[in-house]
Amino acid sequence: MEVYTTENEQVDALRRFFAENGKALAVGVVLGIGALVGWRYWQSHENSNMMAASQSYQEASDRLAAGKPDDVAAAEKFVQANGNSYGVLAALQLAKHFVEQNDFAKAEQQLVLAQGQTKDDNLLAMIDLRLARVQLQEKKLDEALKTLDGVKGEGWAAMMQDVRGDVLLAKGDAKGAREAYSKGIESNASQALQVLLRMKLNNLSS
Repeated sequence: MEVYTTENEQVDALRRFFAENGKALAVGVVLGIGALVGWRYWQSHENSNMMAASQSYQEASDRLAAGKPDDVAAAEKFVQANGNSYGVLAALQLAKHFVEQNDFAKAEQQLVLAQGQTKDDNLLAMIDLRLARVQLQEKKLDEALKTLDGVKGEGWAAMMQDVRGDVLLAKGDAKGAREAYSKGIESNASQALQVLLRMKLNNLSS
């Protein structure tokens, strides 16, 4: 690095620097401003998109409550078009609707879609639990066990063991079911779930 002994030398050096690099600096400033403007535009665009998605979700949710075929189709279309949290919520509502209609295949389809639209661990755990229950109803027992393997987090352990026990029992594995129910009781289960798990254990013992 040069050492400047007088103010004049420093001024001359600055002049040379800007003469040689002025264009690059100007381009850098313009690009920086452009990036800032672009970022603000993107944020504004995203906020507008989310507001629109929120409104569309509310409309789809209200229509789905009526349960008419056209309204269900509109909700399905909304899920396909929205790979965000609103799409996940709509998919969960659709899955619930299809379960109530005993259409477990379509319920599974919506839950699988929801899986692919979120990376939130807690939301994924809830989706996996619902999916495993649906797969149990469909007699897809091995798939249900595989789905349950994806449930992470201590807060979900008791519920996961509850469903695992049901699946194992459906497979004819009473010993495995008993172990699962017992682990569920030991996993800080809520009082209501503990009562349910103990009832299931008692039924296995009788």
